Amino acid sequence: MSTDLTGDASGVDDFAHLHLHTQYSLLDGAIRMSDLCAKVQSRGMKSVAMTDHGNMFGAIQFYQQAKAHGVKPIFGCEAYLADGDAAAKSDRKNYHIVLLAKNRVGYQNLQRLVSYGHLHGFYYNPRIDRKVLREHSEGLIGLSACLGGHISRLIGQGDMDGARERVREYADIFEPGSYFLELQGNGMEAQERVNATLAQLGEDLGVPLVATNDCHYVDQKEAYAHEVLMCMGMGRTINDEKRLKHDCQEFFIKSPQQMWGYFERYPEAMHNAARIAAMCNVELELGRPELPDFKLPEGVDENEYLRDVARRGLITRLGELRALGLSPDEERYHERLERELSIIIDMKFPGYFLIVWDFIAHAKKIGVPVGPGRGSGAGSLVAYSMRITDIDPMQYDLLFERFLNPERVSMPDFDIDFCMDRREEVIRYVTEHYGANRVGQIATFHSLKARGLLRDVCRVMEKSPAEANELAKMVPEGPKVSLSLCMQDPKVLRDAMKKDPEKAAKLEDKLQIAEAASKLRMRCELDPKVREIVEIGCSLEGLNRHAGMHAAGIVIGNRELTEHVPCFKADDKIVTQYTMTDVEQAGLVKFDFLGLKTLTVIDKALDLIRRTHGEAPDLNTIPMNDPKAFELLCSGHTTGVFQLESKGMKDLLIRIAPSSIDDIVALVALYRPGPIGSGMIDDFIAAKKGEIEVTYELPVLEEFLEETYGMMVYQEQVMQVATAVGGLSLGASDLMRRAM
Repeated sequence: MSTDLTGDASGVDDFAHLHLHTQYSLLDGAIRMSDLCAKVQSRGMKSVAMTDHGNMFGAIQFYQQAKAHGVKPIFGCEAYLADGDAAAKSDRKNYHIVLLAKNRVGYQNLQRLVSYGHLHGFYYNPRIDRKVLREHSEGLIGLSACLGGHISRLIGQGDMDGARERVREYADIFEPGSYFLELQGNGMEAQERVNATLAQLGEDLGVPLVATNDCHYVDQKEAYAHEVLMCMGMGRTINDEKRLKHDCQEFFIKSPQQMWGYFERYPEAMHNAARIAAMCNVELELGRPELPDFKLPEGVDENEYLRDVARRGLITRLGELRALGLSPDEERYHERLERELSIIIDMKFPGYFLIVWDFIAHAKKIGVPVGPGRGSGAGSLVAYSMRITDIDPMQYDLLFERFLNPERVSMPDFDIDFCMDRREEVIRYVTEHYGANRVGQIATFHSLKARGLLRDVCRVMEKSPAEANELAKMVPEGPKVSLSLCMQDPKVLRDAMKKDPEKAAKLEDKLQIAEAASKLRMRCELDPKVREIVEIGCSLEGLNRHAGMHAAGIVIGNRELTEHVPCFKADDKIVTQYTMTDVEQAGLVKFDFLGLKTLTVIDKALDLIRRTHGEAPDLNTIPMNDPKAFELLCSGHTTGVFQLESKGMKDLLIRIAPSSIDDIVALVALYRPGPIGSGMIDDFIAAKKGEIEVTYELPVLEEFLEETYGMMVYQEQVMQVATAVGGLSLGASDLMRRAM
């Protein structure tokens, strides 16, 4: 190894940043995933690593973004390394170490180490230790990290013997040639001293050097905003002497040429960054679900078991329909059931249906109220036959292909409502049935948003709470509001709307927000300090604040979850480090356990009736045409009635005067921004009352649109019309529906 100071710059263009923090280094990294790979590509680099603090939250998004930009993704993590046993919760001291995955084995080990830190080693930070690292070092590259790394700390303490000992130990922990001493070119005095010593240690011990920049933000101009972000994370103010501060503005995504400007003194370190990038090659297979195994009776085939449960269930259902005085076309029911079963089996989803059937059957067995069905899953006759749902899809013309399309391979997805108070009992059953290490919740991330962010920045900048509240109130309320939109000039937006009328509708919401924020813009013009606060807010807006747990999503693995995905803990529960979308991309199957207060209220009401009158009505046999019920609905007295209790919905009930369950279904479907804004609801009411003539563009449409007065209200109607008029299969019509 050489530390020749007159190095050769050839090959510098292959340099890759190997130490970089995205917004998933919560309240520390300020690099948005959407910006990272675009910036790397624009600065002429072909590879980049993501090494967030103690987690892999962004791994799937990182991979997808990198592939979209033609950049090679290098998976990594800046781990927290305990000095002793990570499982011992006595000493919070820890060191940083950067881990990079060379291959799939390394990627799996990275997942295991990250998960270990959160599930077993968490003490202020998710920690691993040298013993655990040694056990899972195959396929990994180790970098000695920043000034917070073990070797750098020992150098700073003047313990050179300790530093040498640890360098030898880490070099031995990793595979030969897979441990590097990390130099950073940030110009800080402490870093300069450490760099020189690390270079000498590398020379003495035969351990190679590598150049990194510990990137925390995209461009140099974002350095101050990043300082504010760190203050937010630490609960400090910008002038607090005790806060962690950087004495430089160098932690941005530098170009290879900018990196060479410093590392010309250490050419080997630059070339090794390129060499490491070449060593790291991990490809992920996304979107390939790995279904958990349903526990079958011994010697029983999964497909036949599903057929048996569904067929027997349909016979029971048909008997119940006859008992209600109905005359179902049994041949049609059986034909539909067999068609659905064939599709389910061909798509290899019997296990999914059986798993859902099993935990719903258990819930009903122990008296947990379960919803009758929500979403497209109600279109499955198999689900109705198995009592996964309680809505007859044949009666309501619901289409199976909208739920499970044989022409588009995607996971089925039942949204299942449970009593809010007893939902956890069902989750506990699933956890015990499949194993605590195979069942987990799903991560969500809460981001920095306009009003709250403005208050945070004001606090850091030492504005009084009164001033912070005053500014925050100048920001309009609403889900689409952002500080960036608030700062837009309404005149510019109006001009854009005039120039391009087709975009006018899309810009209307932005214009309304900008106009409502006029006081904030005026304040920025009058007060430079306020402008600075708002500009910092704009820079930080949308970054992640903290990780949480999805209210409904559960995953079940066919092996330990940490073999599938990295995990962490929240409320003492195992949680995947990936969001709802990412966890499915990683191959885990999601189940939605929705807690619905309405079911809890109904259950308690039935209990009161039972205690008062001795027995309660069977909700499944209550007539759907009770005149008194519709009299109540037409009066608008629907407080407490699920989906019918908002003021807008009450007004519509009075206007439309529903006379059938079909009217109620249509009303719920129509009460959405699109139909409301287009005047479709007014036309529907007028047609129902006979005030306008109902017409059909083609005679064939009457069969599908008669019940909604010639209007396409439901997505199923779109599919039916596409099939009847366009000759599409139901599968193809579902693809068209999705495109719309």
